[in-house]
Amino acid sequence: MTGRTQLTRMQELLAIMARLRAADGCPWDREQTPASLVPHTIEEAYEVADAVERGDVQHLKDELGDLLFQVVFQAQIAHEADQFDFEAVAGAICDKLLRRHPHVFGEQGGEQGEATSPRQAQVSAAEQSVIWEDIKARERAASAGAPRDVAPFVDPAGHSAARKADHQASHLDGVPKALPALIRACKISKRAARVGFDFEHVGQTADKVTEELAEVREAAARIAPEASPSPEIFEEIGDLLFAAANLARKLNVDAEAALRGANAKFERRFRAMEALAMQHGELFAELGLDAQEKLWQAVKRGE
Repeated sequence: MTGRTQLTRMQELLAIMARLRAADGCPWDREQTPASLVPHTIEEAYEVADAVERGDVQHLKDELGDLLFQVVFQAQIAHEADQFDFEAVAGAICDKLLRRHPHVFGEQGGEQGEATSPRQAQVSAAEQSVIWEDIKARERAASAGAPRDVAPFVDPAGHSAARKADHQASHLDGVPKALPALIRACKISKRAARVGFDFEHVGQTADKVTEELAEVREAAARIAPEASPSPEIFEEIGDLLFAAANLARKLNVDAEAALRGANAKFERRFRAMEALAMQHGELFAELGLDAQEKLWQAVKRGE
């Protein structure tokens, strides 16, 4: 690229993105919209999480680059529509970080991000979490009171993301509906807990899981074997999963990470069972359930 030595790599990335979206750029990049990019953004975020879990630093660097490209892509499309640009995106997060860390930067934020006082920075992580959530709550309240006659966001494909003018403010506002259901369950139960709608003790939360499991059992007993799940079963299973997510939150457990761990453990043990069966000259899929269970227990004992 001409003049590359005069550009930072961030500036180079922005220039590459603009070139890809130019009239004589890449046809695929030119036809993308904010909506069409969403699945790619979500996928890249999960690939970042996977690289972190595997401790793969090289791939983490690459995946962070892919995720950054998604941010730059969205910003370029918005810039073309005269809505905002990458500089505005960076400015917005800078302002937010200064605003949400008054214990570091003071109430208005220090000049160029400098701490205003060593004393202000002496808060625990738990105290900072409370400060963060309080500030976010005030921001949501202020946003809820803002005028609603602003122009809706419309992407180049004509998709509108306008809010309904008659929307009633709620403490659950701002929790993205596109989040994975387990993560969203934890977030909305946390929001409810902030305004007092929460069990007082962990034991009560665990009892709720037991209660929901009993209701699943009762509903399951009323349907014929091999029948399609009834709307009742569907609802009760959902209640059980929500209660389990709420229990994880109450115990300060990252439910999404815990489930990923459980998935990994099951996969590891299942693969070990298949390998053990092969060592015995058997095909795992042809074994009966009792024989498979014996392999499962053997693998567990060997861990």
